[in-house]
This record gives sequence, C-alpha cells and structure tokens, in this order.
Amino acid sequence: MKKMNRREASKLMGGFTIGSLMLPSLVFQSNETIQKRKIRSSGELLPVVGLGTWQSFDVNNDVNGRNRLLKVLKEMKKHGGSLIDSSPMYGSSERVVGDLTHQIGLKEHFFYATKVWINGEKRGIQQMEHSMKLMKTDKIDLMQIHNLIDWKTHLKTLKKWKEDGRIRYWGITHYLNSSHDMLARIVKTEKPDFVQFNYSIDNTNAEKNLLNIAKESGVSVIINRPFNGGGLFRLTKGKKLPEWCKHYKIESWAQFFLKYILSNEAVTAVIPGTSKPHHLVDNMMAGFGNLPDENTRRRMLSLIKTM
Repeated sequence: MKKMNRREASKLMGGFTIGSLMLPSLVFQSNETIQKRKIRSSGELLPVVGLGTWQSFDVNNDVNGRNRLLKVLKEMKKHGGSLIDSSPMYGSSERVVGDLTHQIGLKEHFFYATKVWINGEKRGIQQMEHSMKLMKTDKIDLMQIHNLIDWKTHLKTLKKWKEDGRIRYWGITHYLNSSHDMLARIVKTEKPDFVQFNYSIDNTNAEKNLLNIAKESGVSVIINRPFNGGGLFRLTKGKKLPEWCKHYKIESWAQFFLKYILSNEAVTAVIPGTSKPHHLVDNMMAGFGNLPDENTRRRMLSLIKTM
C-alpha cells in the first residue's frame, strides 16, 4: 500500500501550517481523558483510538526508526492509548513492538493484539507461540484470524486457548468489502470477542449490514484502513476544515475522518497506523471531545462527497 504524505496535505490546508501538525500536543490538557468503550464480551474498557503497525513498525534493527517509534509509544501512553495491533504478516513489527515496549517498561500498559496468518492447526499454533515470544509476553490480549485464513481450524484452537487462559480474547479480521458478508455470518454463528474490518467515511460498505450485526451479536469492532489507504488525504488536499468542526474539537482532517468512524456506536476502537509521533498525537486527539451526532455525520458525508 502506498503511504500518503500527511505533511504535504496539511501544508496546503487553509489556516494550517506545518507547525500546526504539533498543535494537538500544545492544546492537550492533562485533566482530559481519552474516551473508552466497553469490550462487549467482558465489560472491560478500551481506549477508542489505538495503533496499527502495518509497514510503520517494520523497521527491523534500524536505530533511527526504533528511536522514532519509541517516541510514538511514549506519546500513545501519554494520551491514554493502549491497543497495538500487529501480525506475522507485518515483517518485523511484532518483534519491534515487543522490544520497544519492554525497553521503556510499559509492557503492562499496552493491549497487545496480533494474528494467526497461516494454514494448518500445528503451524498455526507454532506461529502464535512465536508471536508471543516476539512480543515478549506469555499471554496475548487479543489473537485474531488474519483475513480469515483457515479460520475454521484456528477458531477451535483460539476457543481452547481462551479457556486455558493463553489469550484473553479472540477475533477475526479482513480488510476488503468483499469479506463483509462472510464476517457477518461468522459473527452471527461463532460470536467472537472482536471482529476487525475496513471502514472509512468514503467507504461505508460496513454500514449496510456488518456494523449492526456486530452490535446486535455483542461483538466488539476494531476498524482498519480508516483513511482508506491515504486516499482521503489526497481527496482533502488543500481544503480547509469547516468552522463547525470546532464544536467537536476537530483540528485536522485526520481527526475529521476518525471522529466520523467513532461516532458510530457499534465501533469499539480504530487503529490508524503511523511511525511519526506528531501523527500519532493527531490521531489520538480524535478520542477527545464531543463526537458528531447523526445530523453532523450526514453533514460530514455530504462534505466529502462534494470533494
């Protein structure tokens, strides 16, 4: 996937400058707390903005890359975030997450989510055990079946591992609209703790059915691809935020896109990925302040459709 340069988009935004990318850190008040939502199967509270690690954490042993990611994790902790989502598919990301959270002594603060991404029961077990070693933990908070690969086989293992206390929650994931019907069927029949899928203000296919089914089934929802692979920043490049965004403390297009997603009550958390501390802060601030009501959601949709 091609990364979008958010800095370039922000440069051209009316009323914004490169320096304003750091604005959320300046206006952040220590007495504010990020919004949290209940994990439907347990009642445990989870901060609504997490962190994806696809590409962004695949830095291997690059010292500069790791130092930058240390700052990302520290800012995440500072702003109340905890959910970190990874996968064996994401190169060195699991190892980097494990090394860095261990290095800064915040292992117990974060909510670790990763995935099984292989065919076969035995190979799946080996892969998940390897992920635990890489992430330096003997218990994963959330283990998910990545893109529904051999899901019927891994489902049995994950249910058993949850019973045995090796994982706390289990889930299923995908990133394409074409998977939504299958995800909905599995949510209905198997009742995973979590379902993760794509959803953005310019790709609302999940609103047709999947989001409602997850809510009705008592299944928590994690949203990936909230910026639609960066396409939303290309769409809004050079455009100024409307004045009415101030009521919702929306100070950037990233927050605009994330708050639209979070204003759907079926959503538990969203996981935008980044390797840049100022983008992390920008994203996290979507978890603060008012969320748009239904009328405002329609207004937001209408605005994007006219661009």
